[in-house]
Amino acid sequence: MPRYVVLVNWTEQGVRNAKQIIERLNASDEAIQRVGGKFLSVNYTMGRYDMVVVAEAPDDETAVAFLLEVAGRGNVRSETLKAFSPDEMQAIVDRVPG
Repeated sequence: MPRYVVLVNWTEQGVRNAKQIIERLNASDEAIQRVGGKFLSVNYTMGRYDMVVVAEAPDDETAVAFLLEVAGRGNVRSETLKAFSPDEMQAIVDRVPG
């Protein structure tokens, strides 16, 4: 299943509602499971990003729909990176001519 690294920042609304951070995570966990995905890791961080999440989803379209649903709640904004395992990367490299 495709994997995604999601770099998350809280919005002003998200910071104002900081006491609900874990409740919001639980709601997001339920939402990603409903669409056939799952969180592989969730880390709250210091620095440029407030959270780093690694997740799986059945496909890119499902991942985007899930991320739009979460962003639409107004508590976070995110930047998403599609991730490849070493085996997946080897298969990609094997396709390069020469």
